[in-house]
Parts: sequence; structure tokens; C-alpha cells
Amino acid sequence: MESALTARDRVGVQDFVLLENYTSEAAFIENLRKRFKENLIYTYIGSVLVSMNPYRDLEIYTKNHMERYRGVNFYEVSPHIYAVGDNSYRSMRTEGKDQCILISGESGAGKTEASKKILQYYAVTCPASDKVQTIKDRLLQSNPVLEAFGNAKTLRNDNSSRFGKYMDIQFDFKGAPVGGHIINYLLEKSRVVHQNHGERNFHIFYQLIEGGEEDLLRRLGLERNSQQYQFLVKGNCPKVSSINDRSEWKAVKKALTVIGFNEDEIEELLNIIASVLHLGNVQYGGEDGTACITTDTQIKYLSRLLGVNGALLTEALTHKKIIAKGEELVSPLNLEQASSARDALSKAVYGRTFTWLVNKINASLAYKDDSSKHYSVIGLLDIYGFEVSKTTGNFEQFCINYCNEKLQQLFIELTLKSEQDEYEAEGITWEPVQYFNNKIICDLVEEKFKGIISILDEECLRPGDASDITFLEKLEGTVGGHAHFVTHKLADGKTRKVMGRDEFRLLHYAGEVNYNVNGFLDKNNDLLFRNLKEVMCMSENKILNQCFDREELSDKKRPETAATQFKASLAKLMEILMSKEPSYVRCIKPNDAKQAGRFDEVLIRHQVKYLGLMENLRVRRAGFSYRRHYEVFLRRYKSLCPETWPNWQGKKQDGVATLVKHLGYKPEEYKMGRSKIFIRFPKTLFATEDALETRKHGIATKLQAGWRGYSQKSKYQKLRNAGEKSLISIVFQAYWRGILARRRAQRKRQAANTIRRFIKGFIYRRKERCPENEYFLDYVRYSFLMNLRRNLPKNILDKSWPTPPAALVEASDHLRTLCMQNMVWNYCKKISPEWKHQLEQKMVASEIFKDKKDNYPQSVPKLFVSTRLNGEDINPKVAQCLGSEKMKYGVSVTKYDRKGYKARPRQLLLTNDSAIIVEEGKLKQRIEYGTLKGISVSSLSDGLFVLHAPSDDNKQKGDVVLQSDHVIETLTKLAICGDKANNVNITQGSIKFTAHGKEGIIDFTPGSELLVAKSKNGHLSVLKPLNPHLNQRRSLP
Repeated sequence: MESALTARDRVGVQDFVLLENYTSEAAFIENLRKRFKENLIYTYIGSVLVSMNPYRDLEIYTKNHMERYRGVNFYEVSPHIYAVGDNSYRSMRTEGKDQCILISGESGAGKTEASKKILQYYAVTCPASDKVQTIKDRLLQSNPVLEAFGNAKTLRNDNSSRFGKYMDIQFDFKGAPVGGHIINYLLEKSRVVHQNHGERNFHIFYQLIEGGEEDLLRRLGLERNSQQYQFLVKGNCPKVSSINDRSEWKAVKKALTVIGFNEDEIEELLNIIASVLHLGNVQYGGEDGTACITTDTQIKYLSRLLGVNGALLTEALTHKKIIAKGEELVSPLNLEQASSARDALSKAVYGRTFTWLVNKINASLAYKDDSSKHYSVIGLLDIYGFEVSKTTGNFEQFCINYCNEKLQQLFIELTLKSEQDEYEAEGITWEPVQYFNNKIICDLVEEKFKGIISILDEECLRPGDASDITFLEKLEGTVGGHAHFVTHKLADGKTRKVMGRDEFRLLHYAGEVNYNVNGFLDKNNDLLFRNLKEVMCMSENKILNQCFDREELSDKKRPETAATQFKASLAKLMEILMSKEPSYVRCIKPNDAKQAGRFDEVLIRHQVKYLGLMENLRVRRAGFSYRRHYEVFLRRYKSLCPETWPNWQGKKQDGVATLVKHLGYKPEEYKMGRSKIFIRFPKTLFATEDALETRKHGIATKLQAGWRGYSQKSKYQKLRNAGEKSLISIVFQAYWRGILARRRAQRKRQAANTIRRFIKGFIYRRKERCPENEYFLDYVRYSFLMNLRRNLPKNILDKSWPTPPAALVEASDHLRTLCMQNMVWNYCKKISPEWKHQLEQKMVASEIFKDKKDNYPQSVPKLFVSTRLNGEDINPKVAQCLGSEKMKYGVSVTKYDRKGYKARPRQLLLTNDSAIIVEEGKLKQRIEYGTLKGISVSSLSDGLFVLHAPSDDNKQKGDVVLQSDHVIETLTKLAICGDKANNVNITQGSIKFTAHGKEGIIDFTPGSELLVAKSKNGHLSVLKPLNPHLNQRRSLP
């Protein structure tokens, strides 16, 4: 790790403990930013690993990387998740003590990926056999199964774990993984029946629908459309770009087989998943407030999939059974109660099935070797991080944050304990550290009789009209005076503005969080009506038979509430963690947009706060920032002191004492322990590391010189001691060295002459060719031609050409002309007849319209078509009238009459000798090209144009005013067919025309939108917007 300190200005420090200004949050975040910019996503705080989610694949998880970290000291290599895994593994093997790795962070920070990387590391680097390989495969394959049933797409993360997971990996005396055990915490069952907008239900539902075979879906009564199921449409997010449900389905099926599920178990498991979807589609109706089921098809599917009696299930979903004083009372449910009963059954079925699934995986991972029941354990805790929602929190978030309070309490206690133990072991005085003890918040939540959980349970159990609001009122009366508890009623005026009357606020170690009490009692009770339990207990589905035990029906004791169960499981988790040696991984999400390379400082500062990283750093730096064993420290820095270099012969502790004395360490900067040196300030270590970097260069030079001298001297001595043969070889060597020396001298003379001639030529470069400059001029010509050869234009549009020297200007022009002619010739050879015709038309359009008409630039990239009218677009009568005349182009146009300028739809047909205007089956007007006097069009981006025909001819009706959506193409075709390219008049003002002996005027005005109408002065007014690309260079009239 010390070797990376020389680049600390660019990539920061690998350990936050070495930050000079360790109390500054800004310095902490800036160090994170430097490392994240260089794709260094891992940083230490002592032994704690801080991990940034890069949102892209980095090539740092290969087998070569695994081997690099395997068996290496924690601080000898750069920070990595593999280093944490390997350090825990070696500590377990050498010290014989169980380990645990605690991974925490908010949703999307990379917790699940971190636990996967550790599992993959153990799978690759640990000893293996056939039996061990099976366990490795099952450990790895448990991830896709648990992710399918326990993960979902949320607003923050496309693969968010909606449950907490603690996994024990069991190792035998050889260090091979031989078993495992998983404990799950607080599955978010409410997601089964409701999802926020932009979120999805658990992955398994979508995987089944998208990836399931047609026969399977038919048997389960499902359609391949998730929008058909009420439990899947509430989030309005059926598809996610980063998730391939079909391929994930294949992975889950393979994983179930590897773990040990048989075909019957997989079939019954899928029956349950499908039944939850059918439950969501159960609809209620009814009158007089009594609910009845209106979807009999769903009941039939549910009866078959759950293995229950359909009539009993219908009865249970519309009635509730109460036992009072030994008598059973059955009462009907209203619509709201029936919907709640249906949702409660769905959550219970899915939640208990998930627990069964975890137990099934545990059975397949169980260590079955009875010959040796002693094994070591490494635990992996992948659990939800502290959550501060933009909206108010709910019951689940309250439990999550309570869990994080307990973990933070444990974290600080264990960190302080490990520091204190190390100081005492080294004989250094321990100085008490001031820190925020969040035990006061934990007691506020969990204290017996007075804590929030106890009050919540009491309100759930008491008779009468208990509600969420009465629970809040009881909180105000019991813990209202607590310094970390606030409600709307107890708050000051400023706080009341941001709090609802149904909210309470807890001042957690990581910040303030408001919780809305609505739903607290229902979620805490998590009750299922008795008759629903009875139906489930009679299920023929073997999995449900294990999930719903008949003993529940005979047990008179009220089941524990959800909060109490969570509190008890959390207490057991704390016991497990306290019994193990912990390592920590703190995961940070760099941005909410899931973009690679984006560093959101506000979001990161928020996470640094609620992960307690600054608190952790302050505890770690309360004493000494750096500590190393004497042997390691002396081996690295011994070259800085003449007395310890190259080798120290005495005790290592004495050698370190001599070294630090020579370096000038002050007494307050370090302490000498029994086996380690402790350095208080990072700047002391930085100065030592910089001195070592300077010293390395001098040592390297001396070593190289010494080795070369020794090597040559050894060779010479061997030759001298070889006798007569050696003497002959010495003579030959001397002769050969003379030859080589003469050759070198000759090359030097030649080089000097060349340089001399070059310099003289440069001096005479502007004079006529002469012996003094001919070499230089030839070189200049040669250089130009070689440069030209390398930099010839690539195509006819490439106008680049190297600048020639003065003597080659004329030759350069000739070469350039020849080169261009050659490229043009090659280009022309490759042009097809169709493309040639297209270019010829584009050339004509360019000559007519370029820099003259506003909408010409938009027509350039669009290819001209042969005709805009197909055979079926032309009336058969017109085709008969044309006879043998071949139509070369046709387009739909709009004609404006002289009387009132009414718009009439027409067709304009171009033949070999005339332009014909057609109305349905009639030839309205034929204008021969020879009689066409000209064509007028405006400079704006409109499609109007005027064909000027002679008015004295009885066959003609005078000028024609037309409009085309393809005006550039139409007029280009007309100009080519009639050879009228020079007769197209583009005007910027008005256009005059004559029809039926009367003159008319078309006024063109720039405006915001196209408008063609007769104005009050009798003119045809055309309002047309300017081309926006030309607005900058053309002023409006």
C-alpha cells in the first residue's frame, strides 16, 4: 500500500486513515472523487473497505486478480473486495476463529454484487474435490434463485434485494467449503400486492411469464402478457432494458436443478407462483355491502394449483370465522374486507413459500459429514442500508433503520474494542475516544414496555377501536419527552410545516427520518383469517402443507407481531456477529441515474453520513494513523539509514529505533510497541515515503554500475586464467576491437560530413543549384515527395495537399492536377447509370436554386424519384388520351384558379414535348415546351410556381399558378424535360402572371406559418416562414 503514496496527488490515498485533514468531510469526498475518476473503486478505512459502484464492467475480477490477492498480506496490495475475502479466510485458518463480512449500503450501491464476488473468490481459490465442487456450485447457484424470488426492480436499483440475507459458509480443516446456511430477514411481502409507479413485483413472476414454455403456461392457466395480471400492472413497468427475463428464467431453472430440486418440487413451486397471480385477478362484486366473487375461472385455477376445495376457498375469501367462547361465528365480508383478505392470503402464501425455499436451499447446503462435526465459518451479511426517503417512511423502512441502528452500535463497539485490544497488546496507553453512542436511539425503539415496538404491540393487542392514530397518540404520551422523538403535536412551528399530523420523526445517528403511521398496525399484525388458514392447511400441495402447519389452528396463543419477530431475529443476528471476527464492506452509490463515471457529490455526502464513515475514520484516527510490524517497516525503509543499510544484524526493534532516529522523528510523532511501530501523523509517513522514492534512484544506479563492473571483471579474470588459449583469444579480441573502433570512427566521419553538407546547403538554399546546396535541395525534394506519398488526398472532396518547397511549386501543381484527374476518373468508373442520372439532376437543381431558394438545402440529401404517380394513380381515360406519349414524370399539385384563387387538386404530367395538367379523367391544359415562356418561383420556402404560357393562343388559357410539395424536384424535372433551366426566374418580391387576358399578382410575405389566401387588394397572398437555417443571414423585408 505504501508504494502507491507517491501518486497520491492524482489518485488520492488508498487508506482514508492517511488523510492529513481526516476530520474534513470535503477532503474525504475529494479523495473518493480522485479514485473514482481513475476507476479505483475500492478504498480502505483501516480494515474497512469502502466500495463505489462503477455501473460498468471493470477488468479487475479475473482469475489472475484472484491469484494476486491469494495468501497476500492485507496491506501489501491495493484495496479490493478479494483482499477482504482473503484476509477473513486466512484469519479463520490461522487463528481458528469464525469470521463474518458485513456488507451494507443503500439500494443500488452494489451489496449483492459484492457478496457474489466474495463467493466466486472462495469458489476459485479454495481447495476442491468432487464433493466440495458440488457444494461450491450450490453456493453459487443459490444466488440466482434467491434473487428471482427475493429481488425486484425499484426506482433506485433494477435488481434490488427486498430482504436481508445472512449466509454462513462452512469450511473443513483443509480450508475447503463443505456447507452453508442462510438466514433471511424481513421479506417485503407488501410488494406482492402493490408496487410504486416505475417499480416491479418480484422477478420470478416476469421470468415465468416471459420464459415459461407454452405447455407450462397453458397448464398454469397463464398468458404471455404480464399486463393481464393485477399484481403486475400497478407499477406500470413490465419491461426493464437491463433485465432479460427469458434468459434469467433459464438460469433459475438450471440453478434449481443444481441445488437439488426434483421435478415434482419445481412443479409445485411454480403452481404456487401462478396461484398468486390468479389471486390478484380475483374480482369482487355484490350488493348490500356483502362481497361475492365474480370471477369463477380464477377460483377453478386456484383450486387446481393450490390443491384445495374451490367452494371452501370461495367461502374463505368472502367470509371470516371467529371463535368466541368455544363457538364458531362466520360473518360475511364487505368489498374492502374481502380485498384485504385476498391480499393477505397472497402475501402469506408468497412469504411462507420464500421461507420454505430458503430452508430447502439450506438442506442442500448442509454439512453432512458426521465424522467431523467441527468446522469453521465465514458469514456474509448482505442487508439493507439506512434509508432516508424523499417521502415519509413506512413500517418496513422503520424496521430497516432500526436494524441499521443496531449494526452501527455493534460496528462502533467492535471497532473500538479491536483498537483497544491492539493498543493493550502492544503496551501503548489507550486514550478514551469521544463518539456518539446511539444506544439511546436503540433503547427508544426496543426497550421493554417503553419502546416504540412495545407500544406498537400493545396497541395491536388491546381490545377496542385501536388505530394508527391512537398508536401515534400513545407514542406522544409515552416517549414524547425523548430527545430523539418528535411529532407534529410536539414540534415547534418551523418543524410543523414539514410534518403531517399522522407522522412521527426519529433523530437517527445518520439523520432525521419522518415515518407515516398509516399501515403500522396492519403490517405489524400481519394476520390471516382463520378460515383461510384452515383451507391452506388442507392443501394437497406438499410445499403449502409444510408452510401452513395444522398446529397453528389448535394453538390458542396469539402469534408474535412482525416487529417483535424482527426484533428477536435481529437480537440473534447480533449474537451471531458478536461471536465472530468482523470485516466490513461499505457500499456507496455514485449517482441515481446508474451512469458510469458520474459522481454526484450531494448523494455521496449523504451516504457517507448515514454509513457512519466519518465517525469510523475519527475512531480509527483517534490514536495513530499507521502501524506496521518492525520487520516489515525495517525491510521497506532500511536504505534510508547508513547504519541499517544494507542489512541490520541486531534485533528488529533496535533497527527501527536507529532508523527513526536517523530520520528525525519527534517523540510525539511515533510510539514503539512490543512488535509494531505506531506513527501518529500521515505527513510523517508521506515524508518517509518521498525520501525512499528519491533514494531508490541512487541505489539503482550504484547497483547497476557495481554489477556491470563485477560482470566484466569476472569475464576478464576467466580469460586470463585460461592459459595459452586464453592469450590467443585475447590477441584476436584486441584485433577485432581495433576493427570495430576503426568502423566506428569511419561512421562518425561520414556523419560529420553529412551534417556539414546539410548545414552548408541550408545556408545556400535560396541560390541557384550549386555543389554547396545540391545535397540539401535533393533531400528537400525527396522529403516532399515521400511526405506527399504518405498524405495523398483520400477522395475527390479532400482538398488537402502538402505545401511544396519553392523549387517544386510547378511540379506540385502538375502532380496535384494529375492526382485529381485520376481520382475523378476512378470515381466516374464506379458510378452506376442510375446514380449518374441522379447526380445530373442534382447538378441542374444546384445551378437553378443554390443560394436562391430557401428550401433548396433541405432537398439536397433527398434523392429525386422517377415519378410521384404510379400507374394506378392515373385515370385510365387520361392514359388513353396520352396514347403513345410516354410519361417521364408525374406529381400531384394544387392549382389556384384566377377567379377567387380557389385551390383545386390536379396532376402535373411531363412528357417528351409538353407539360399536361390533369383533373381526374380530363386533360385540362397542355403546355408545349416550345410555347412555355418561363417559370417563376419565389425565393422563400413555399411550393408555389407559375408556368407562363402565351395568352393569345386560343388553345391555351394563359399562365398557370400551381403548388407542389416537391417543388425543387418538380421544377428540376420540368427544366430538364423542356430544356428550360435558363428560363426559371426566382424572385424575392411579387410574381405577375396573365390568365384569360387578365393580369394577376402573387405577393410573398415571410411569416410564422404557411397561409395562401386572396387578400383585400385582389392579389394572391402567400405567407410562408423563412428557412430557420437562413434566418441568421437574411433579414426580413
